[in-house]
Amino acid sequence: MAFQFSKSNLPKQLFINNEFVKSKNPKKLSLYNPADGSLVADDVDLADENDVDAAVGAAEKALPAWKRLTNIARRDIMLKFASLIEQRGKELAELSRITLGAPYASFGAFETGMCAEAFKYNAGWIDKFAGESFPQDDGFLKIVRNEPLGVCAGIVPWNGPLGTVGLKAAPALATGNCFILKPSEKTPFASLALGPLIIEAGFPPGVFQVISGDGSTGALLASHMRVRKVSFTGSIPTGKRIQEMAAKSNLKRVTLELGGKSPAVVFDDANLDNAVTWLANAITANTGQVCFAASRVYVQEGIYGKFVSAYKKALQEKTKTIGDPEADGTVMGPLIDKAQFDRVSGFISRGQSENQGTLLTGGQRVGSQGFFIEPTVFENVRPDAEIITQEIFGPVAVLNSFKTEEEIIEKSNNTNFGLMAGVFTENVNRALRVASAFDSGMVGVNCVSLMMMQTPFGGTKESGVGRECGKDALLAFTDRKTVMVNMNY
Repeated sequence: MAFQFSKSNLPKQLFINNEFVKSKNPKKLSLYNPADGSLVADDVDLADENDVDAAVGAAEKALPAWKRLTNIARRDIMLKFASLIEQRGKELAELSRITLGAPYASFGAFETGMCAEAFKYNAGWIDKFAGESFPQDDGFLKIVRNEPLGVCAGIVPWNGPLGTVGLKAAPALATGNCFILKPSEKTPFASLALGPLIIEAGFPPGVFQVISGDGSTGALLASHMRVRKVSFTGSIPTGKRIQEMAAKSNLKRVTLELGGKSPAVVFDDANLDNAVTWLANAITANTGQVCFAASRVYVQEGIYGKFVSAYKKALQEKTKTIGDPEADGTVMGPLIDKAQFDRVSGFISRGQSENQGTLLTGGQRVGSQGFFIEPTVFENVRPDAEIITQEIFGPVAVLNSFKTEEEIIEKSNNTNFGLMAGVFTENVNRALRVASAFDSGMVGVNCVSLMMMQTPFGGTKESGVGRECGKDALLAFTDRKTVMVNMNY
């Protein structure tokens, strides 16, 4: 099956058992272009219970042979798949951009690269993911094996429709599981277009499948009695429902990567240019639709005035890069759809009308069509204001000053989120002290809003359960089996 998908030939069918098949569900998904609001397609398959059962059945049939496949063979399939993603990177990014609106240069290239890198990284682990053994001085040799869970599912978000595929599918497949991917109903095309690449890479039928759908499809996977693990990235309310469905069904394993309201703390001795650059980029990347965006900025009193001036200027420069996501030079595209535009606009409007803070810059729609909005900053924001306590998921930041280290630790941790935090200072002792005091899964020192493939990615509190990336991701898709051998028999 040759790869032949493009804007004029979109993948719209389910990919089950290495074939594109029509859904048995008469309901279809409708998708729109956020740059101008035009209809992209209204006939994309929405997987129902029959389709999910078919995918699970195919995965169960494929599982024994996939588990028995040699490490070298599985590694080579995954490396070939990574290479194919790299070769088709621009086309895959275009398929996401149609309904996401993310420019290729500032986001699409990064995302497809991350997906390919995830498969290469996890392929490298296949013959190195060792178990354990313990001394036999008590007469028993004790061996601990890392066993695949079985049929696993990944439910990926619309804001990272391809990158998050790599974070979930790659460790699942590397450890011998079969994997069912459910892309967001807002950005399904790049995921569905993986079908021909899955075949060309050599994945056997049923090992790696893609079923498009909405929340009802995700619920079917989360509650399915023969799915052994679900990894979800998205909102806290949906994550809680998935965990509940997993518990009520077969107590399947769950990894949840949820929201954030990440603080960034800038001390008086920080390199001002470095801090401004990181924080301006952090709130505008993917038009602010990033879970670990640094949306709460705290600056010490001594440099607050200088920071405000530089931060405002940097974001006003970003505003000049807003435009058609297909045009060269565009850095910021639109928000993904009208619902998200109305949500972000509502936060901005209430922030002004309710005097939650003082509008420093931005806050306006850009253009008369599409869902473009200026980078927006409120300063002197009340601690109980919704713009500082709730995740907005758009290019909106709050900016407050602080006096002491003790004060800012309390303010930074005063949230139900705990995904990312950043500290900017030239004092290494302070940096490490504050990093230790942050209640978050990840901390950047003189940087923020980033992740590494080799290290655990995830948050504390309501920002999630479990970790992705690194060895932690492999452990999350395996069970530990203890084998005890009687050496005195």
